[in-house]
Amino acid sequence: MQTQDHWDTVYKTKDAQAVSWYQEHAEESLQLIRATAVPLTGNLIDVGGGASTLVDDLLQHGYANLTVLDISPEALEVARQRLQESGPRVTWIAGDVTRVDLPTQHYDLWHDRAVFHFLTDEADRRAYVAQVLRSVKPGGHVIVATFAEDGPTQCSGLPVVRYSPTELHAQFGGGFELVHHDRESHITPFGKNIHMLGNR
Repeated sequence: MQTQDHWDTVYKTKDAQAVSWYQEHAEESLQLIRATAVPLTGNLIDVGGGASTLVDDLLQHGYANLTVLDISPEALEVARQRLQESGPRVTWIAGDVTRVDLPTQHYDLWHDRAVFHFLTDEADRRAYVAQVLRSVKPGGHVIVATFAEDGPTQCSGLPVVRYSPTELHAQFGGGFELVHHDRESHITPFGKNIHMLGNR
């Protein structure tokens, strides 16, 4: 897993709306979350949420128990400042998803738009899956998006692992049922088209 310093530097030196993964509204993620029919009172965690606007949209849609986890305190502070009065309604966790202490069988839904593909080391991927198994309730939902097979080989100057739907599902093992997969073309703030893959 990459260090906190890398991502803190990104958010110290760039406007949150200028990074390549910025979305004004994370429509695809929101649709996938709502399709699970997890109740508004369910416990949701956005892994790698950082400065993402997904938490804003989830609050607006009435979700009441939200956690945002990111390795960068700087990224989380961007979101906290943006949300202001709504910010205290969110649990903010600064930490490495492969090592942070998360509550056991707590979350009804785990969402990750773009952390897993940064895990180029097999041991980190195993630790990530172990976190999901430990912290998501039995029967809960896991949404993970990565770069697709024809997506970029790097993001923010760091190498990534690209996946097909079956390859991504295989990383999680037989205890997970692949309910749905989709493909999103993300247009960066610079006009570049990036292919994302999402599994649920």
